[in-house]
Amino acid sequence: MTDHQRTITCAHVIGPDGPMAGAQSIAISDGRIASIAPATDTAGEKLLALPALVNAHDHGRAIRTSSIGADAKPLESWIHYLALFPSVDPYLAAAMAFANSALGGAGTVMNHYTRAQGFTDLPAEVAKVARAARDVGVRAGFAVSMKDRNPLVYGSSEPILAALPPELRPEIETRFIRAPLSPQDYMTLVDEVASAADGPNFNVQYGPNGVQWCSDALLQAIAEASARTGRRVHMHLLETKYQRLWADANYPDGVVRMLDEIGLLSPRLTLAHCVWARQDEFELLAERGVTISINTSSNLHLHSGLAPMAEMRKAGCQLAIGIDSKALDDDDDSLRELRLSHLLHAGSGFDLTATRHQALQSAVGNGRFSVSNITDAGVLRAGADADLLLLDWAAVDNDSLRDDIDPINLLFSRASASHIRELIVAGRSIVKDKRVMGIDYPAVRREILAQMRAGMASNSKLSAALAAIDHVIVAHHCLDGCC
Repeated sequence: MTDHQRTITCAHVIGPDGPMAGAQSIAISDGRIASIAPATDTAGEKLLALPALVNAHDHGRAIRTSSIGADAKPLESWIHYLALFPSVDPYLAAAMAFANSALGGAGTVMNHYTRAQGFTDLPAEVAKVARAARDVGVRAGFAVSMKDRNPLVYGSSEPILAALPPELRPEIETRFIRAPLSPQDYMTLVDEVASAADGPNFNVQYGPNGVQWCSDALLQAIAEASARTGRRVHMHLLETKYQRLWADANYPDGVVRMLDEIGLLSPRLTLAHCVWARQDEFELLAERGVTISINTSSNLHLHSGLAPMAEMRKAGCQLAIGIDSKALDDDDDSLRELRLSHLLHAGSGFDLTATRHQALQSAVGNGRFSVSNITDAGVLRAGADADLLLLDWAAVDNDSLRDDIDPINLLFSRASASHIRELIVAGRSIVKDKRVMGIDYPAVRREILAQMRAGMASNSKLSAALAAIDHVIVAHHCLDGCC
């Protein structure tokens, strides 16, 4: 439900062309911004208004991965540790994940659903995820996970299984080796999920996990289905150096060129990471209108490297920003992620690739399009959706030494989730004074943790098996001297 009529007075508003001059009053009516005009009465709390941020790549994890020991490892080892998460109520898990994103300032959130809870069929489960998104109040994208090869490493699983202690091999086989769906069955599944859950603020998409995990036949089927239905595609690409080595060995003419030849490259496609892509590949992605979601903190945590954003911008790529369930402090702080990504990738000296305002516009506008298929750029102006983030300006500028300070500079220098006073989506207040308005967040978190602690008790054998497979995976990736 929206707050049908409301006026908010702000000390500063960051609009489509940058900060507006002086205090502004934002009038909201039926989910949209009716007007933004100079304020006549500036008494009351000092607020900074900016567009609601976007988490353009995430996996909807309710609890931080470091809590289960999935930390300080490269992706190729880390990813298997996610099996330690016990299955929990899908509605509660999704509500927790969406609420964490909202508390971090994101009003639009992508959920690449790579791990189903599995208590029911997937369409019924996703209907609960969609209900959680509605209750929290975020706009959500939902990508149906798809994979049909390479469950343990980028290659045959048999040598990996053979190297394990015999008593641990069955645990790994049971957890990770399953018969995949056929490409056509995957396309049918997406249609069923869309029928059960797709809606105005819940955009169901195809979610191939990555080229190394998806056969050419599956990727071809996705490209054809996306072209036929207009449904978006969300996929990982070239996140790690090991994926780059595998791709070059298996697609000597170029993995990005192969994706183009089968028709997968289009404005409907979002690619997460692209850390190890090359300049000619960026140019092709830009030409096809593909969006790239940068996930800076996740790449740092998993030792994947730094995405070459300067080269991406030079090629003309559309860039968005994702949290990938692992921001800098292992949280969901989109404000800090925005700052980190800009500071690391803006350039050096006077040779900058983007201004701070351009970085904000890109992250919001491209992110909204890639997650929700909304093309309005997400800026604050009359007639736009009332999706805005309100920060405590007095706390952000707590030195208060200059009246003419540029608010966008303080936004990028020091603002964090701790400064959020309110998050508004489609005119509805979904976070206010650190409270999630649509759910009982403390109760949801208590129940999720109770379910997970109960489920973790049966994971001792899996923990031992993961420790054993870690050594095998390291040896596998270091055979060619790349380590």
